[in-house]
Amino acid sequence: MTSADQLGEVFMRRPKRADARRNYDALIAAARTVFAESGAGASLEEVARRAGVGIGTLYRNFPSRRELFEAVYVDEVQALSRSAADLADLPPWDALVAWLHRFVGYVATKRALAEELIHDSDVFRSCRTEIFAAGEPLLRRAQDAGVARTDASFEDVVRLISGITAYQFMEPAQRDRVLAMALDGLRYTGPR
Repeated sequence: MTSADQLGEVFMRRPKRADARRNYDALIAAARTVFAESGAGASLEEVARRAGVGIGTLYRNFPSRRELFEAVYVDEVQALSRSAADLADLPPWDALVAWLHRFVGYVATKRALAEELIHDSDVFRSCRTEIFAAGEPLLRRAQDAGVARTDASFEDVVRLISGITAYQFMEPAQRDRVLAMALDGLRYTGPR
């Protein structure tokens, strides 16, 4: 089964009727917020309350906490991946940097969800494949333009970002400064 198939399976559960689809989308949005605020152990009753639906509606859409985690995680990965296309008109380095800033923000807020999904699950692996499919072309484009180091792989960049996001920064500005320093190391500045 391909990565797209795995991700598609999560969203095949999305209802077809407009009112049911609105409830589903409201639950995803509420869960994203509640999990970001309270972590993976957040109350599902709070998710339902913020979505403006009853707990029965939540369980009809997401019979288990894990299914809700997966849906939120996949939704976020797909938004991050789509954002790569939104940057196509920017110069190569600017596009790469803008996407990596989004990636850092995504990773920093999704740590609790990722921990719940177990890193070798099919959904997690499929999401990783989708992230690579979005990010690798941006890096390659910057390398082809001569503005990013050619000895860096996208796996290297992911590990760099993971290292930055593994640390709890007191404020986003500090995290952004550290990212800027790391990006300075990724930028091609001529023969070394």
